[in-house]
Amino acid sequence: MSMLQTSLKAAMNARVIGSGSETMILAHGFGGDQSLWDKILPYLTKHYHVLLFDWLCSGTVKDPNLYDPLKYTSFDAFADDLIALMDELHLTSSVFVGHSMSGMIGCIASIKRPQLFSKLILVGSSPRFITTNDYEGGFDGAAIDNMMSSIESDYENWTSSFAKLLVDNNDPLSIEHYFKCLKSMNPEFVLPLAKAIFRSDERETLEKVTTPCTIVQVKNDLVVPNSVAYYMQKKIKGEATVEFVNADRHYPQLTAPLEFIHVLSRVLGFEI
Repeated sequence: MSMLQTSLKAAMNARVIGSGSETMILAHGFGGDQSLWDKILPYLTKHYHVLLFDWLCSGTVKDPNLYDPLKYTSFDAFADDLIALMDELHLTSSVFVGHSMSGMIGCIASIKRPQLFSKLILVGSSPRFITTNDYEGGFDGAAIDNMMSSIESDYENWTSSFAKLLVDNNDPLSIEHYFKCLKSMNPEFVLPLAKAIFRSDERETLEKVTTPCTIVQVKNDLVVPNSVAYYMQKKIKGEATVEFVNADRHYPQLTAPLEFIHVLSRVLGFEI
């Protein structure tokens, strides 16, 4: 592990671009890579040093041996990679923008090392996807079980249907972009990570987050109900606000980039 930590920048395809006194970190979600931020990047690099990277499970990572599915069965291992990467690049007091699973990863990293983060922006994030008696997660347990069965038994069709579930169907180019990212991921990594994400329960984690948070919720997200955003706002220990992007599905940075940037500019106080 020590060698991996000393070369995380190269292993994770990390790069810092842009200008400004503050650093912003863009962390992609499940099945993605850093290219999913391309549409909003030009607006951000005018105001921030922007760190982009690929999680080690991503299809763009050159050495698949760096990712051990058994190690990454919880978000903690991802949070440790994020912290190690930031330490390697000597980054502190950064604005962290985490999409989907990366929102919870950022929360965990902020609990471990609060001084690394000045603000967390949690985009389409959820602490738990399965509904319980007192919590609406968006899925029942059977739906998640069916998803896992589909990944195992009909992987080709699942990748296509999953991309259409997550990305606005009125934007076929963005569906194709995400689909290509997902398809490039090692299939052996997909099922264990999908289980870790969709069966996770990080609700208690939220109660330990003291870094100021903005929860960015797409109004018509099929995988994260709007109620989850308000639940997170209530549970997060530190200051937390909710902002909505008037768009469909789970990927505002792909299908509603201008609306998304307007939200970020309003929250962070920069001009577009």
